[in-house]
Amino acid sequence: SQISVVHCFYFRGGAELLFDGVKKHQVTLPCQPEPWDIRNLLKWIKQNLLKERPELFMQGESVRPGILVLINDADWELMGELDYKLQDQDNVLFISTLHGG
Repeated sequence: SQISVVHCFYFRGGAELLFDGVKKHQVTLPCQPEPWDIRNLLKWIKQNLLKERPELFMQGESVRPGILVLINDADWELMGELDYKLQDQDNVLFISTLHGG
């Protein structure tokens, strides 16, 4: 059986405004049979953490263009993006590069 692990999610560059202004979330993800991947993680974040205007964070099942995703300081494009399987103690950073309005 899989042990649920704690992950840190960081929101920066204005992305935190969609999460009640909280920049760092320490989260214990529920246990599930398969390892968590980023695709499932984003769904979970949308359902459990996102406070307002999900369209500013999500587009379809991914983050919207203009949101940079770093996994342990590496660009998620190098890690397989939505298919990346979360490891114990991973840090995931979401940075909004969209400014103005």
